Order: sequence, then structure tokens, then C-alpha cells
Amino acid sequence: MEPLLQLLWLFIKVNLLSTSGPASVGLLHSEAVGTIMTEAQFIQAVGLSSVLPGSDALQLAMFVGYAASGVPGALVALVGSVLPPTVLMFVAVSVLHRLRREAWVHRFVEGLTPAVAMLMVFVAWKVFMGSNGGIVNWQMGTLGLASLIALILDAPAPLVLLVAGILGIFIF
Repeated sequence: MEPLLQLLWLFIKVNLLSTSGPASVGLLHSEAVGTIMTEAQFIQAVGLSSVLPGSDALQLAMFVGYAASGVPGALVALVGSVLPPTVLMFVAVSVLHRLRREAWVHRFVEGLTPAVAMLMVFVAWKVFMGSNGGIVNWQMGTLGLASLIALILDAPAPLVLLVAGILGIFIF
């Protein structure tokens, strides 16, 4: 039972200390890689959770939980991921309902935007560099650039990931 409690605490901690699904990937990476799973397994988990429909963060949590303790681990990871934001949202909604006309609330949210964007770039860079042992070759650069262009042109992200994965089968 202790591994499941540790897993529950891990996901409660990750979801209390990060602000969004993509932002939680960096913290989950530092907590899970080397203890629960390998770098390669984590990269596979991020890729798979991004391709499937639904919440990337919840799917990633269940993948990590399953890697740690099978089906019970996946369920514990799901509960640990859903519980903190649900409780916090109830509290935040009741507070913000009272403060909704305050100008500082809008400015606070505006201040978060660049920090969250840079956090996502940082996590993306860590995943990109970790996927090939820190070596970027022309195939990775080309596939990354093609993916970026497709996303800028508003291609659906799951389609871009699926095509990149299929191309990866033949390129790598």
C-alpha cells in the first residue's frame, strides 16, 4: 500500500505546485524519471498522451501511475491529479466571484501569461534534448521545424503528432 500512497502524494504535489497540464510536465519529469520510469519511457508517455483525445495531463498521469503500480497505480495517479485542482477551483471560484470587478485580478492573470509561456518552452526544450541523448541531428531539426510550421499554419496538433510519429518510424 505504501507505493500507492507515495504515488498519490507525488501527483497531489505535482498538481499543487504547477499551474497547468503542460507546465506540470516539467515537474513530473523531474519527479518520475529515474525513480518510476526511464527518460525514454517518459518521452513515449508524453507523445502518446498528446496524440490521444482528452486531457494530456491526466493521460500522462495515468501512464506514469500504470508504469509504477499497474491499474491501481493509474487510478491513484488519476485521483491525485484531479483532486487538488478540483478543490482549488471551488475555493478560487468562490473568492473570484467576490473579486471579479477588481482590476488587479486581470493584471495578475496578464502577468502569468509570459511566465507560463516560457515554462512551456523550457519543458519542450528539455524533452527535445532528452529524446536523443542531447544530440540534435538534421532529421530531428527538420522534423521539429516541419511540425512547428504545421502548427503555425493551424494544423490540428494531434494530426501533427501522429504524422511526426509515423515519419519517425522511417527516419530514425
